[in-house]
Amino acid sequence: MKTIVAGGGIGGLAAALAVAGHGHTVTVLERQGGFAELGAGIQLGPNAFHALDRLGVGDRVRSAAVHINELRFMDGTTGARVTSLPLTGRYRERFGNPYAVVSRGDLYAALLTACRAEPGVELIGSQDVMTYRQTPYGVTAVTWDGERFAGDLLVGADGIRSAVRAKLIGDGEPRVSGHTIYRTIVPMARVPEELRSNAVTLWAGPRWHFVHYPIGSGRFLNLAATRDDGATTAVAGLPVPRSQVLAQFPQPGEVARRLLELGREWRTWVLCDRDPVPDWTDGRVALLGDAAHPMLQYAAQGACMALEDAVVLGEQLAGGDPESVVQRLEKYNAVRRERTARAVLVARAMGERLYHPAGAAAVARNALLSGLSVDELQDEVAWLHGTRV
Repeated sequence: MKTIVAGGGIGGLAAALAVAGHGHTVTVLERQGGFAELGAGIQLGPNAFHALDRLGVGDRVRSAAVHINELRFMDGTTGARVTSLPLTGRYRERFGNPYAVVSRGDLYAALLTACRAEPGVELIGSQDVMTYRQTPYGVTAVTWDGERFAGDLLVGADGIRSAVRAKLIGDGEPRVSGHTIYRTIVPMARVPEELRSNAVTLWAGPRWHFVHYPIGSGRFLNLAATRDDGATTAVAGLPVPRSQVLAQFPQPGEVARRLLELGREWRTWVLCDRDPVPDWTDGRVALLGDAAHPMLQYAAQGACMALEDAVVLGEQLAGGDPESVVQRLEKYNAVRRERTARAVLVARAMGERLYHPAGAAAVARNALLSGLSVDELQDEVAWLHGTRV
């Protein structure tokens, strides 16, 4: 079968690898002139590495990643450690892979290199898909420049503002979460030794939190700070003065304040997601990744879910022919919708109820989390981290 993929991001390249790996040909259409991934750090749970192994790039990503030893939850106001989940020993034995962080560029480079080495994958830049047309016998992706690319099926992997989704579902703009995030990368040489750790650390304060961890083989510290400020308008990647960022995080403890003050060049986004929908197929067209189920970052599963989608899509198309496309895409949708919907809603709930309480609610949250054993913490994340596609 000939597959057209709209979008050459992490999900689109993963889909191309998965589908081509089962003997089909794939054309990836990317709106940008070149194939590159912007952004800083990304967290990968064991479930992501299971998917990456299925795609044939797991070892390459592992070699570029920092294998994290611990997830830490800290009270951002008092500086107290609330709880932590060790990620070595029993965790790796139970879930079969490490928990790691990697720069988005390194993850993307592994997928891109594999796609370029795959004879069945064609990568075409400067092709921004606007819509699609289909008949009972095929589908055509139509770009804003009027170019047409015909195939047996179309995969919309074109992100949270997917043009393919706009035609397939037509649910308008994404939901603005009311949360603003500020991101920066700090050279590790500027980070005092006592503030360094091989951990993903979250500091939770009243209506704010921030996360930090090492990336780039430990050469940089990735900082992502979020303010529950009721923002109503989506923005993406705007530069913002350091003084403005620091003013958004009241009452930080000493260590939290020192970490935030390390940032020099900040950019800001307003976070968005969408409500889960049960159906992301239309005949010979299906959605994948953020086009299908965009989620807030709080469960660190957006990219992981896209990688899982890709593997399942490839499996459902294995051994298929053009006549069976519709049924196979419907099966892919049925396999993925419940898990991804749960991830969307859990991520949203974490931001609303876990990371941003103040006063008595924060005290109750801390008491609840600190009362959980390591085994109980593992049980809480098992449905996410322990799944093997």
